[in-house]
Amino acid sequence: MMCQKFYVVLLHWEFLYVIAALNLAYPISPWKFKLFCGPPNTTDDSFLSPAGAPNNASALKGASEAIVEAKFNSSGIYVPELSKTVFHCCFGNEQGQNCSALTDNTEGKTLASVVKASVFRQLGVNWDIECWMKGDLTLFICHMEPLPKNPFKNYDSKVHLLYDLPEVIDDSPLPPLKDSFQTVQCNCSLRGCECHVPVPRAKLNYALLMYLEITSAGVSFQSPLMSLQPMLVVKPDPPLGLHMEVTDDGNLKISWDSQTMAPFPLQYQVKYLENSTIVREAAEIVSATSLLVDSVLPGSSYEVQVRSKRLDGSGVWSDWSSPQVFTTQDVVYFPPKILTSVGSNASFHCIYKNENQIISSKQIVWWRNLAEKIPEIQYSIVSDRVSKVTFSNLKATRPRGKFTYDAVYCCNEQACHHRYAELYVIDVNINISCETDGYLTKMTCRWSPSTIQSLVGSTVQLRYHRRSLYCPDSPSIHPTSEPKNCVLQRDGFYECVFQPIFLLSGYTMWIRINHSLGSLDSPPTCVLPDSVVKPLPPSNVKAEITVNTGLLKVSWEKPVFPENNLQFQIRYGLSGKEIQWKTHEVFDAKSKSASLLVSDLCAVYVVQVRCRRLDGLGYWSNWSSPAYTLVMDVKVPMRGPEFWRKMDGDVTKKERNVTLLWKPLTKNDSLCSVRRYVVKHRTAHNGTWSEDVGNRTNLTFLWTEPAHTVTVLAVNSLGASLVNFNLTFSWPMSKVSAVESLSAYPLSSSCVILSWTLSPDDYSLLYLVIEWKILNEDDGMKWLRIPSNVKKFYIHDNFIPIEKYQFSLYPVFMEGVGKPKIINGFTKDAIDKQQNDAGLYVIVPIIISSCVLLLGTLLISHQRMKKLFWDDVPNPKNCSWAQGLNFQKRTDTL
Repeated sequence: MMCQKFYVVLLHWEFLYVIAALNLAYPISPWKFKLFCGPPNTTDDSFLSPAGAPNNASALKGASEAIVEAKFNSSGIYVPELSKTVFHCCFGNEQGQNCSALTDNTEGKTLASVVKASVFRQLGVNWDIECWMKGDLTLFICHMEPLPKNPFKNYDSKVHLLYDLPEVIDDSPLPPLKDSFQTVQCNCSLRGCECHVPVPRAKLNYALLMYLEITSAGVSFQSPLMSLQPMLVVKPDPPLGLHMEVTDDGNLKISWDSQTMAPFPLQYQVKYLENSTIVREAAEIVSATSLLVDSVLPGSSYEVQVRSKRLDGSGVWSDWSSPQVFTTQDVVYFPPKILTSVGSNASFHCIYKNENQIISSKQIVWWRNLAEKIPEIQYSIVSDRVSKVTFSNLKATRPRGKFTYDAVYCCNEQACHHRYAELYVIDVNINISCETDGYLTKMTCRWSPSTIQSLVGSTVQLRYHRRSLYCPDSPSIHPTSEPKNCVLQRDGFYECVFQPIFLLSGYTMWIRINHSLGSLDSPPTCVLPDSVVKPLPPSNVKAEITVNTGLLKVSWEKPVFPENNLQFQIRYGLSGKEIQWKTHEVFDAKSKSASLLVSDLCAVYVVQVRCRRLDGLGYWSNWSSPAYTLVMDVKVPMRGPEFWRKMDGDVTKKERNVTLLWKPLTKNDSLCSVRRYVVKHRTAHNGTWSEDVGNRTNLTFLWTEPAHTVTVLAVNSLGASLVNFNLTFSWPMSKVSAVESLSAYPLSSSCVILSWTLSPDDYSLLYLVIEWKILNEDDGMKWLRIPSNVKKFYIHDNFIPIEKYQFSLYPVFMEGVGKPKIINGFTKDAIDKQQNDAGLYVIVPIIISSCVLLLGTLLISHQRMKKLFWDDVPNPKNCSWAQGLNFQKRTDTL
């Protein structure tokens, strides 16, 4: 055994020495080849020299022989009876045409491994070998299968592949060295052995040197040295994505996906089997990724497979793809489905087969949703079998329940087949709005997919192309575009952010709708970031009501960006839950404040300011933070309060207590607050004096002189009122009677009308004062000041019907208060009329209710009488004698 191993090692060393010396290797072809090992007594035709072997290699005979003693009895052959035999391993075809025998007297011996064994004198040992580079260019594979005549096929075989990728210098590989070969063990099974050699991508174009060592049943065989370039023996992966469809011309289009990983162009071989009324099988080689098969018939089936190979012819054919079967129906639509946009045109073709007979295209009619017959003007005859219908200027498809398409039916003149084509029409007019932030650092674009939500299974994507400067006059879809990631917001809009941005670059963008039926693009729009700026809102906004002028003054500071001239808009309103806004425009770019007229100077106003570019480009900014005015005195009170008096004491005496009564001033009259009231007195003897009554609204003083004039002033932080009311108390004027009559008429519990007549007088009447109160009650007196030219007045108050009221009318002159006209209770005629009206109010509703009840009774009685009288009258149309008579015509005659 030790001797046997020694001879094997010696054979190994001698073989490597020879190939290193002569640098000869057998070139591997990119297809299957065979390895033959045979005895020397075979004929010369069975083993020929491989191409490229030198004719003067006879000197290598002694150096290339090794003796291996193999003893085994499992083959059933008695080993001692066999004389020693030398096996020669070489490459060739099945007949061994590329090998020649190694004889002692033959010149031009093959450069092959020589193995001596003492078995199988007459038979050789043969293997079928195929080597290729894997499609992903990562692994070199050699597959070996023993031929049927191989006597060692029943024994376990051990195969090793030794390889080397030598360096390349000046486009020539360096000769291999003894220790440069690496060994990989091959995986063997009953079907054969497979060897895997990893090849770096950088060495795909290097020369790969290798040889095989095979040990079977104790006998070792060694192949000649093989040489190949991995890039030239690539076996691509089988094509994927094989699918078929009927084209618009009625042909069957077989298409598949190209292999993007292959660094070289490919050719494809397509084989298909057509099984219709006839069976047709064909295999065609094409360089494109599709093949057209003409004359497609309804009710046919096609089984298709595809494989690929390098276009230049080198390499190995890939395995066949998985078979795909396509069956045409009795009614063939091509295309079966169309996805298009609003305003476009679309056409369907149809071949109709009914009971194994193809309907003539002249007999085909088209329907839409089986509810609308398509006009014949839209038909076209493509051929005797193919009919075509065209839709022009399409409108968006309206979803009908779960159907989001229009069904187009191809029918013959008698009936329609249940199969139909599908027409999807989508409105792709999607508005894309963009805005650049106030810091000019990013642009945000938004768009709504609402118009395409009915297209189930679709995906949307924003694509754009950035132009170096400005936008084109008419934007168009650019062939080189980039996708933009957009996020769906809660409001149903998609939002995309461009950051960083180029302010003066034109961004042409559109929405691409991807679907299994194809893709659609929305009309492109171009956006210039500098033209869609939304500025920052103005800052440091202040609002105040100016003193003395009484204007609402608003001031602000312009934002830092953008640097363009800006216009401003102010909105203001009374502060509250629901603000009624008013707006004011400021077009002066240099302005930083504005003064506005407001109706109420004593209210709290809320003010906000926003801005945009003066040239109208871009957007309004957000409103600034609100600013509020403070309520403060802006002017002295506009007037003093209206006041009246209440007098106590004996009217016959010269001294009486007078109590002045007035109502607090409103904010609009006080502008805007009253700190105190001041009463001025003026008499003939005592002169003038003032009393400060603070915030009280009444004052009592003693009237002792014939004439006493009082004035009530309102005082705020800026001063006293300039316009005030005066009231003079005069003993002589208190006896002047200017009111002739006074009447009081109650209209309701909340309204009483007073009317009066005045007598002509020489005094100048200033105004009238009405007093009313419950009779015999001192408290609760109410009063109103009315103009002097009024002859009738409505008093609105809560009047109690069971109470009696006293009404007084005072004339007020420049010289003093005149004598009043006083009445106790309402006028008698008014009381009687009120009682009569009350009776009328009761009777009228009763009459109306009775009329409604009577009308309802009459309607019910009419229906019952009609049913009672006409139930037994027969319908003449049901009588035999009346069949065929036109009663309407006879009625017209009569």
